[in-house]
Amino acid sequence: MDVVQNILMEMWDLLGEMSLYLIFGFFIAGLLSVLVSPSTVEKHLGGHGIKPLIKATLAGVPLPLCSCGVIPVATSIRRHGASRGATISFLMSTPQIGVDSILVTYSLLGGVFAIFRPIVSIVSGFISGLMINFIDARRPQKDQEIPACEGDCCNLGRPKRNRFYQVLHHGFVVLPADIGKSLLVGILIAGLIAVFVPAEYFSQTFMSGGIGAMLVMMAVGIPSYVCASASVPMAMALMAKGVSPGAALVFLISGPATNAAAIATIWRIMGSRTTGIYLLTTAVTALAAGLLLDQIFLADRAAMASQIMAETPISDFIKSIGSVVFLGMLIGPAIYRRWNRMERKTELDRTKEMIIFDVEGMSCPECAESVENALLQSSGVQSAEVDMKSAQAKVYGRDIDVEEAIREVNNLGFTARLREEEGREVRS
Repeated sequence: MDVVQNILMEMWDLLGEMSLYLIFGFFIAGLLSVLVSPSTVEKHLGGHGIKPLIKATLAGVPLPLCSCGVIPVATSIRRHGASRGATISFLMSTPQIGVDSILVTYSLLGGVFAIFRPIVSIVSGFISGLMINFIDARRPQKDQEIPACEGDCCNLGRPKRNRFYQVLHHGFVVLPADIGKSLLVGILIAGLIAVFVPAEYFSQTFMSGGIGAMLVMMAVGIPSYVCASASVPMAMALMAKGVSPGAALVFLISGPATNAAAIATIWRIMGSRTTGIYLLTTAVTALAAGLLLDQIFLADRAAMASQIMAETPISDFIKSIGSVVFLGMLIGPAIYRRWNRMERKTELDRTKEMIIFDVEGMSCPECAESVENALLQSSGVQSAEVDMKSAQAKVYGRDIDVEEAIREVNNLGFTARLREEEGREVRS
């Protein structure tokens, strides 16, 4: 029982250090999502040369996207004329230079990491894009044809709401839903490390520094899916047990940049050669940055220790309030979605018809929301449920116009069709 209590206390302390920065970061992210849309970014990333690469590398500052949310946008900008290099630069750097990611890094790892990490991501993204454009100029490679999130598909089909609502919805509903689960898993893993790994355990092993430690952290980071924010508490916990700052940085860079979803997307839309260059550049730049960071901290180990969860002027009471608010942001929408599903079941009992569609091309939660809103605009539809994972949409109502529903969804750039196995079900 004491062990569980200690783990929960470690997790609560971590959450307290992060929560206020996350809440502020989510608000800024929501604000920027209204001021700067994906379609605006697309307009500036077309063409070849150095200028689009620089713009693509820095695009993540005004366009806050997590490691998962960046994938459909990267697919879209490629389909809209961005070079392979610009697309890779955008995909690699964007999640790590967002406001929320930088603030979380600062809250747990201090100012040096908060500055160093985004700089490395920017340099890494630019070098990757430069290499890919150089090779493409000599040996052009044909794109793979895939359905993609086109134009501003994630914003089309929604009811028009005031901008303040959009800021709050994106910042405090969409973003927490995107990274909330992985962030809590990261905090749990950090809590387990803090309790079960003895103090300075890694300081007496090769993990305390050198390229060997960095290769181990890269081997851990590459196959696992950790978003840019969720990886921070794990890196902090490892550093507290003696892992070198450079090795922790390698994990922070390689984990989010090489998650399975990103690699699969690059392979599909840009081919195996581009994927290989992407992985190689990520590995080399992460190792070089890790070695450099270790040299920076080598002269003063005390300075390194002071970077980890340094004391802040914020009181424990305020931190606790921030933690409660943040947990409410995660739990509240989940409860609402569950309640909404129960309401829909009740509504289903009053309706006579259910139709199931297969929908191709959904790659993010906002895509699913756009499809749902489009279906709700169709004649006869009273309610709709869209599941991105199964690529299905269920609509309920009376005298549903199937052709209109399909047309509304297809107008957003997706591909909808009546499910042959289920088709139309009439309830008496």
